[in-house]
Amino acid sequence: MNIVIIGGGSWGLALSNLLHDNGHKVKVWEYNLEYVKLIQETGYNNDFLPNIKIKASVSHSLPQVISSDLEMLILATPSTFLKQILKSINPLISNLKNIKYIINVAKGFDHSNGDILSEMIKKELPSRFSNLICVLSGPSHAEEVALKKPTTVTIAGNNLDYLYEAQKAFSNDYFRAYRTTDIIGVELGGALKNVIALAAGIVVGLGLGDNTLGALLTRGNVEIKRLSVALGAKPETLDGLAGMGDLITTAISHHSRNRYVGVELGKGRSLKDILAGMKMVAEGVSATKTTFFLAEKHGVDMPIVEATYKILQGQLSAPEAITQLMLRELKPE
Repeated sequence: MNIVIIGGGSWGLALSNLLHDNGHKVKVWEYNLEYVKLIQETGYNNDFLPNIKIKASVSHSLPQVISSDLEMLILATPSTFLKQILKSINPLISNLKNIKYIINVAKGFDHSNGDILSEMIKKELPSRFSNLICVLSGPSHAEEVALKKPTTVTIAGNNLDYLYEAQKAFSNDYFRAYRTTDIIGVELGGALKNVIALAAGIVVGLGLGDNTLGALLTRGNVEIKRLSVALGAKPETLDGLAGMGDLITTAISHHSRNRYVGVELGKGRSLKDILAGMKMVAEGVSATKTTFFLAEKHGVDMPIVEATYKILQGQLSAPEAITQLMLRELKPE
């Protein structure tokens, strides 16, 4: 299959190696020209995937990577930049006849209106592509996929036959994909877990221990499920790989950018200083604000999200937030 990945960050590059291993022809577009030159000259980008040889061709030119034989388009750019990228891609793919899949692997929202990313994609690309849009998500740190450590994910879409073919395109002896038609649940599981993972990092940074972390993840998953179901997701999706699986992995792993931001906040550093020192995007920062306003809009009780939002806004210190959460009105589980 002829595949183009839009976004040469750690996840886009890890997926490019995976799909290359599976026998596909893969091209990657990356906006950062320095990274493109680095990969073209050395075959590596150690800022994103240390000591991993990049097997796909990488380019800074969209017209160079998007050709008439394109069959699968993978969107792997941070949510903040996705709309802009879609506007650039639109004229290049609008007349292509061979596209079978448009797969979003980014996790976040359209922060201008709270839409999940698949809805943004539908609005920005020609309507004839709407039924081809899929979402891939789950507990899948790029660094571990690149090292071929066993990983499982979920692919969501509307067409079951296409989903099965997409499963086969990604799956091998170290990467296994399940399928579901619950696009909303898979998207929201991936976006909302970043918020709770950030909160989990705060708990770790405060040095509060395993009891606190276990409680936060459990109650955080309840909040994720509340909002997701209110927005149309199936509750069982949030107990699966794209929900609880991804939440646990992101909240406990040293690979997680969102957990890292939380840990540093818990230690007392300012958000501005933390973000200034990062080369990759922590989606949970912007997702927290969007999630807070979605919860308010739909009348969904999300006290952990609210506390995290107030910490990021400088309205509440991390220790104060923990105390407020512990002293909330007592209620049944």
